[in-house]
Amino acid sequence: MEIRDLELKANEIRQDLIKMLVEAGSGHSAGPLDLADLFTALYFGGLLKYRASEPEWAERDRLVLSCGHTCPILYTTLIHAGVLRSDELLTLRKLGTRLQGHPHHEQVYLENRGNRGDWGNHENTPGVENSAGPLGQGMSVGVGMALAGKMDRKPWRVYLIGSDGEMNEGQTWEALMLAAKYKLSNLTYFVDRNNIQIDGYTEKVMPLDSVAEKLRAWNLNVIEVDGHSFEQIIAAVKESWEEKERPTAIVCYTIPGKGVESIEGDFLWHGKPPLPEQGEEFLKELRTLEGKIVHEG
Repeated sequence: MEIRDLELKANEIRQDLIKMLVEAGSGHSAGPLDLADLFTALYFGGLLKYRASEPEWAERDRLVLSCGHTCPILYTTLIHAGVLRSDELLTLRKLGTRLQGHPHHEQVYLENRGNRGDWGNHENTPGVENSAGPLGQGMSVGVGMALAGKMDRKPWRVYLIGSDGEMNEGQTWEALMLAAKYKLSNLTYFVDRNNIQIDGYTEKVMPLDSVAEKLRAWNLNVIEVDGHSFEQIIAAVKESWEEKERPTAIVCYTIPGKGVESIEGDFLWHGKPPLPEQGEEFLKELRTLEGKIVHEG
């Protein structure tokens, strides 16, 4: 897709995200809205290798969402990408849905396969590579996948997405130390630097700056981008492909609630959905952007 097409696709995804959250009556708004541009770039900007009709394709890139509370943007993007069915959009957090409030992935031991047991998927959501909920754990999952891929000389990459508030967890830094030690150049780690978490603004709850300098101190290849610029995101990911000795961290400076001006930057929207009447206003605002969006270069 061209940049203009990516902007319009991100806007469509944001609209469906609002519909999903309103129908669910619960879920997170701010983070998913600000991650819409990153997810659009990955799935529609020629960056992530995947097959919509074959979610378990062995050569696919692995996308690990560590900040599991932002999963509505993953689900909505997977629907637009054709990995999930469009009729699943309004099933978030409902009984019997595949779209749980936090991503779920499990491996179960299947017996009765010949004379030996074997591991296999069971009731997994297509396109979801990991379970997430407790912050920080997805970091270790992503690093573990990258380590396995490196050991087995696999061509695929791991794209790991984490939040800045998640950096309060020590497991985040333990995982990054291991990634640097084993020179996991097949790992690209995105930090959603939106400066909010559920308790307030990150710099008041637990100051993090400078995130980029901390990551450089951990011996990561660090690239800083405007998380709403498709040119910058795409260029940074392609630059990460050229790094052969270190994992890459792409610090994405984002605006929580991006696209809905009335809630942009407000930490109170971290963990709540819009009410139906608010949803209508948000959709009206997003729809007026169609045909008028100017990308932030």
